[in-house]
Amino acid sequence: MTTTQNSRPDGTGGPTGRVAPIDDAAPAAGGGPAAEETAAPGDEAAAATAAAVDEAGGAAPLPAEAGQVSEKEARQVAEAARESAWDRPSFGKELFLGRFRLDLIDPWPRADPDDVARAEEFLAGFGAYLDAEVDGAAIERDASIPDEVFQGMARRGAFGMKIDRKYGGLGLSNLHYCRALMRAGSVSPAIGALLSAHQSIGVPQPLKMFGTTEQKERFLPRLAAGEVSAFLLTEPDVGSDPARLATTAEPTEDGSGYRLNGVKLWATNGTVATLLVVMARVPAAEGRRGGITAFVVEGDSEGITVERRNSFIGLRGLENSLTRFHDVFVPRENVIGGEGKGLKIALTTLNTGRLSLPAMCVGAGKWALNVAREWAADRVQWGRPVGEHEAVAKKLAFMAATTYGMESMLDLCCLLADDDRNDIRIEAALVKLYASEMAWKIADELVQIRGGRGYETADSLAARGERPAAVEQLLRDLRINRIFEGSTEIMHLLIAREAVDAHLSVAGDIIDPDAGLGRKAKAGAKAGVFYAKWLPTLAVGKGQTPGAYADFGPLAGHLRHVERTSRKLARSTFYAMSRWQGKMERKQAFLGRVVDIGAELFAMSAVCVRATAERAERPENVELADLFCRQARLRIDELFTGLWSNTDDLDVTAAKRILAGRYAALEEGIATPPDDAPWVARWTPGPSTAEDVRRRIPRPE
Repeated sequence: MTTTQNSRPDGTGGPTGRVAPIDDAAPAAGGGPAAEETAAPGDEAAAATAAAVDEAGGAAPLPAEAGQVSEKEARQVAEAARESAWDRPSFGKELFLGRFRLDLIDPWPRADPDDVARAEEFLAGFGAYLDAEVDGAAIERDASIPDEVFQGMARRGAFGMKIDRKYGGLGLSNLHYCRALMRAGSVSPAIGALLSAHQSIGVPQPLKMFGTTEQKERFLPRLAAGEVSAFLLTEPDVGSDPARLATTAEPTEDGSGYRLNGVKLWATNGTVATLLVVMARVPAAEGRRGGITAFVVEGDSEGITVERRNSFIGLRGLENSLTRFHDVFVPRENVIGGEGKGLKIALTTLNTGRLSLPAMCVGAGKWALNVAREWAADRVQWGRPVGEHEAVAKKLAFMAATTYGMESMLDLCCLLADDDRNDIRIEAALVKLYASEMAWKIADELVQIRGGRGYETADSLAARGERPAAVEQLLRDLRINRIFEGSTEIMHLLIAREAVDAHLSVAGDIIDPDAGLGRKAKAGAKAGVFYAKWLPTLAVGKGQTPGAYADFGPLAGHLRHVERTSRKLARSTFYAMSRWQGKMERKQAFLGRVVDIGAELFAMSAVCVRATAERAERPENVELADLFCRQARLRIDELFTGLWSNTDDLDVTAAKRILAGRYAALEEGIATPPDDAPWVARWTPGPSTAEDVRRRIPRPE
């Protein structure tokens, strides 16, 4: 789990409090690309909307009882928090507009040689330590990472991988940080989650991007030395809808700080963290902006109680908490970025912080491929190794090609983030979405290849003398990735919102029911100019030229396909917006398919550029890239068919009937869960009545 894990298990956020930002902030992002009530970002109406929301404390006036906000208010909060400017080019944004800007990713970016040398030295030592000193099976059995492992990783600088060297950290690039997480996660996914949650949106990353010099000097050396941080946004009844945030930060009368009161759920590292990033609502007042604000909070402050350590289906060593704040004093100098900036900080941090989760998905794909390859070559059935039977061969081919695709997407995003030449908010979101979905499919296929042994625990296998491949654990550990740091459903909406930003910027007022005739007329004129120039570019392109992209040799045809398909996708999106207009925000299944097509096109682009760049030293990767692209093209064809041939409307109608109880008789004849407790537990303000279950890790000597 990465630091953004506040997604909820119900698909709206997630169990590991680290996903919070993504889940709890961005996801709502207008509820979809063409939100009826959301003004077009980038124009005067959008600015006015954002300003009004900001003046209202970043969430419009909060009702007397937190949580009772309208759909429009919730949408405005998320819209005001998103980054609306596009100051740098974006390959992903252009791709969704039908413009295949291969020049933005080709030639393949290169890391600084000095940074590579330093990083590889660390990775070699870190890997040797993990192999020799960390027992992943014991962590799984005991549901706990030993103190000695915390201390050993601290001595090697693992808690400061992303912290600048001047503050005592290692200053690794995003690329090598993700490789370290991949390595750690292959030994124990719980350790990968610990390190990721601590650094990707725990205290180090927000301070790196938004902290003052004084804050960095005060906190970062402690974290680089081995103290653990956590991110706290999600609440028992607040997941992807930050407008309902109920934790408050009341300014003290003397102006020296704030008093925090509230309860936070699913905080990854929450039971062991000594420094916290806490999101709380500062009430607006005369001369005070107020709004959802980010604070650095000392974990041992008076009034903080870790009331529960949460347990999950996987990641059994995860230190995840339910934490209560009662009149916790936080000095004003611990505010990050200013009042009302909390959600924007969370979302901006995630543009690169989100890369940690796919890093562990790529590691899982590599592990699964290794087990599948060795098992399928060794296991003989019907006179041949099972890997030679076509039914299994197809699974192996999918696993190998997809792992190469995921790794290519991730490496490209990391390299682009490291050289800072592109805006990668769409690309990072795409690789998170794609890797979490594909890694799950890979793990499921591995279970199937292993048969009964795939369903059996590693301990059970070892007990009768067989190799203890923890395949069933892999499946359990990976399942959360489709939920936290933005559930798949939330990621579809988030990416779709960004993908159609150019359309909303010029035509948003046309579909905004609150826009007057003057604004609609102005938007119509603006849209006319934009579409008169843009639409003709979707008719023909380089992908229709037989010899285009010849430098890519056998992969050139795939890049021509990407260019043609990018234009087709843009045409389909434009047609849908013209057809549904403001109602398009409700077409979430359609939007999901659009995003999935874009993800496949991005992956195809990444593998082709990478394989071509590596063909001298790794000629076999051209074969993998070709295989991946052929498989991806079939998936794309199926997605395009589903855009217009589907049961979406019927499914929505059926869901309404299901919710109304029309088919309740179908549930008869079974024992159902007890109904003597609420689905979502309520909490009341006040001091804790529970035992503090926090765990204190002795500092390394």
